[in-house]
Amino acid sequence: MKKDIAVKLDNVSRSFGTTAAVRDISIDIRKGEVVSLVGHSGCGKSTLLRIISGVETIDSGQVFLDGREVDGRHFVEPETRGVGFVFQDYALFPHLSVRDNIFFGLKRHSQAQANANAEDVIRRIGIEHLMERFPHTLSGGEQQRVALARALAPRPGIVLMDEPFSNLDQGLRGQVRAETLSLLKSLDTTVIMVTHDPQEALSTGDRVVLMRSGEIVQAGSGYDLYDRPTSAYAADFFCLSNKVPGICKGGRIETAIGSFQLNHRTADDGKAIVHIRPQAISISLDRGDIPARVKQRVFHGETEHILLAVEGLETPLRAIALDRLPEGSDAVTISIAAERVLAF
Repeated sequence: MKKDIAVKLDNVSRSFGTTAAVRDISIDIRKGEVVSLVGHSGCGKSTLLRIISGVETIDSGQVFLDGREVDGRHFVEPETRGVGFVFQDYALFPHLSVRDNIFFGLKRHSQAQANANAEDVIRRIGIEHLMERFPHTLSGGEQQRVALARALAPRPGIVLMDEPFSNLDQGLRGQVRAETLSLLKSLDTTVIMVTHDPQEALSTGDRVVLMRSGEIVQAGSGYDLYDRPTSAYAADFFCLSNKVPGICKGGRIETAIGSFQLNHRTADDGKAIVHIRPQAISISLDRGDIPARVKQRVFHGETEHILLAVEGLETPLRAIALDRLPEGSDAVTISIAAERVLAF
């Protein structure tokens, strides 16, 4: 096994009764890498996190942490795996002060080492003023920081995070997330974060792992999954597309709104579906290629979401306009960036 691999899953499977939660998963995660596990509820991402932590055991396969087998032929208890865990609800002990919550995971350390570790992480996270308070007196952002401090105090090389920012308000979520990941990066910590939010996955992970029904659908950089999805499921997960039916023939697909070059994702001639993302549609009053009629427009501040009726299409097209159309502009023309069209 390569020395720079922090987590290795080799053909890992886990079922609950007749339900396969994780099926034959294999993946290597490098030291210091931030990996986002993303997918709809029930896809197996949280189960995978629990397997790595040791809370769940596997039915088959092997799990290695820093080259040491921790599940498979041999099982290593969670408390000796050297893994930190940040839960969705933070799981702080309500009867303990912030200080005691942080020191709780340091019982295996000498007093001197525990003090040094705690003081360092408290200073780095900037929660010195919270030490004597109790969890119920803290805001959501403060609780999240305390939970992170408790996870980092034992100096784990691997930190697992299960929807760690989902309980925060939208405005605070981005700030706390950026601060948390910056700190983890500075410590060269390997991070595996579960999220159901596509945008959070794309913006935080060095690598994004998309899961479905207990399996990995696609893994790669955020750019890979967004720009080069290998399936219709992956394309739709990260951006809900307009779906336009067409016929494949001779390396192109013919649709009611134009002819598009096929890519490697489509094999034989016959029926196909073109996926056109809203951002790939340009709207103007008279400079476009295809006449359209505005059916609905919703103002989002920096953008305007527009629903367009186009002759030959049963379903209106959704577009996102960066430049606001003049009021009362119902008759427009559109152009489609052919290089951004995906066919499956």
